[in-house]
Amino acid sequence: MDVIVIGGGIAGIVTAYELHAAGHRVCVIERHATVAQGATYGQGGALLPSPLDVWFGPTFMASSRAKQSGMIAKTAFDGTARDFLKQLARLRDPEAFAAQYALLQPLVELSRRALGLIETQRELDYEQRVGMLHVFRHARELDEAQPAIDLLKRFGVAHRVLSPEQCVEAEPSVPDDPAFAGGVLLPAERTGNCPLLTKQLKQLLEDGGVQFRMSRQVAALQLDERRAAVQLASVGVGDERKRAADVEVISADAVVVAAGAGTPALVGGFASTPSLHPLRVHTLTAPVAYEERAPHVTVVDSVKRITMTRVNQRLRVGGAGVFQSIAKADKPADAGLARRAFDLLGQGTHDWIPGAARVSAARSWDGVRLLSADGLPAVGATPHPRLFVNAAHGPAGWGLACGSAKVVADLVSGLTPDIPADTLAALRIDRF
Repeated sequence: MDVIVIGGGIAGIVTAYELHAAGHRVCVIERHATVAQGATYGQGGALLPSPLDVWFGPTFMASSRAKQSGMIAKTAFDGTARDFLKQLARLRDPEAFAAQYALLQPLVELSRRALGLIETQRELDYEQRVGMLHVFRHARELDEAQPAIDLLKRFGVAHRVLSPEQCVEAEPSVPDDPAFAGGVLLPAERTGNCPLLTKQLKQLLEDGGVQFRMSRQVAALQLDERRAAVQLASVGVGDERKRAADVEVISADAVVVAAGAGTPALVGGFASTPSLHPLRVHTLTAPVAYEERAPHVTVVDSVKRITMTRVNQRLRVGGAGVFQSIAKADKPADAGLARRAFDLLGQGTHDWIPGAARVSAARSWDGVRLLSADGLPAVGATPHPRLFVNAAHGPAGWGLACGSAKVVADLVSGLTPDIPADTLAALRIDRF
């Protein structure tokens, strides 16, 4: 089959990889001049989410500690944004959280297998590291994380609950003063350089004959029972007549939309819904200041959701979500809010790995990621038989895109994906 993949981030590229591996002819469309330039560029490092760092659940956006949650919510009077947060808040109930994560967990494991297969078959090095230490400042925060720790036990995820002294022993970069409550070590969980992997896969795909149409904007989808088509225009074309002359239509047997925050507008003709909404996240990439103070494992502030990852001689600090109306999220970041967000990341670095990074020399990045109100990505078939989607993986665990890509490739190929039927149904975008 001929398949068009819209999006040159990690979701689009790994979808193209799985489709190509399944024997399909693939064309990737990307609005930037190269791949990994949108949300993929600023990924924080963690390959796969655990119950401790998904962006939903009992420890996320606790109303009594809104200022300490690591989220900046500025919804004003926007009804869609407020409705979204209300839906997300329902998953703070431990039972609701456990039920929802149980649906996500098969996709996590499928993603682990899919990513591992890519690594072993291609012998790729994308700056992988092993080990994640989740730290908690206050005892009540560790208590609130207990439902997540229970899920680690339930799903057999290797972990150790550590005292403060054991945390410092496991990761000496964490200071023992001021005092903190303890932590949870996930010794087998990994991090990696997402943009680097995306570019490596793109090169492999080009060598294998996959087509890439760069600097092309998707203006519209044209779908019927027998064929799917994509209407393209060059990015940055000037007046209306030039835009009209530059429009190109290419057709295929199927289209996969993996366009990140741009996915809802392409799939449904709307920019957001009460259940799918953009979230602006931030990263700082700073040189290592002192080798002896740099962390050996990834350190995660589990309440503020700040991830501090060593990437060779750099430290990547990610998190600081800013939640706004769709109109504001679609525009450049407000300078004041951006400053607050980057200050939050800098403070987290100072608190948990002091002296490890030259934050004053850090490169800052912000971008928009698509988040769902039930915490699950939007993956698989849509009501139209020729349209598929791979999006809304959220801020934690970019490797989810890999398992999601395998699901999409199986569905396009007419195969049954290797996940339970209830998980597959829970991932469909039309569940909303």
